[in-house]
Amino acid sequence: MSREQRRTQLIEATISTLATRGYSRTTLTEVARTAGLSHGLVLFHFETKEKLLGETLAYLAEEYRQNWQAALNRAGTSPAEQLNAMIEADFSPIVCQPSRLAAWCSFWGEAQSRPLYQAACGEKDDAYNQTIEGICGRLSDLGGYGRDPVKIGRIIRVTIEGVWLDLMTMTTAYSHDEALSTVRTCVSLCFPDHFDRFGLK
Repeated sequence: MSREQRRTQLIEATISTLATRGYSRTTLTEVARTAGLSHGLVLFHFETKEKLLGETLAYLAEEYRQNWQAALNRAGTSPAEQLNAMIEADFSPIVCQPSRLAAWCSFWGEAQSRPLYQAACGEKDDAYNQTIEGICGRLSDLGGYGRDPVKIGRIIRVTIEGVWLDLMTMTTAYSHDEALSTVRTCVSLCFPDHFDRFGLK
């Protein structure tokens, strides 16, 4: 493997380890075992657990950014189509799969990871928030809803994150389709002329 391929292999192993063992119990030894490689090879590429976790978080954040931006680029020009594309992107198999959801939850759930999270994700989160707020603002103006785009954007974002957590923690898990329908129901309450629980009207 090339250096970049090997690093990606180790980052994917770290995601799997975070999913099964959590943040605090993820070690270089466990990552090496998951990858089927030596502890020394992990050290060679990342030097410390902190660097490995930082690179893993940056990898997840960039994957997430590319996913929603690609979906937005494929959407039409109407704000309703754009909002629908961003919502559906969060339930794409690229990002909405058990190991990745569990890895995100590991980073969110540990106080010690917050500076790491802010360094890796702060600017990307700001870009996402500004994009969805802008779309909500345009849709509100177009439909005459009179909504506050900042609050509506926040409501949609925390609903998506809450559904992600639900998918991880519910004893009886529901399907991705049900998860997406839950978010769409929330959006339909904000923009009833444009959305229902099935998506765009």
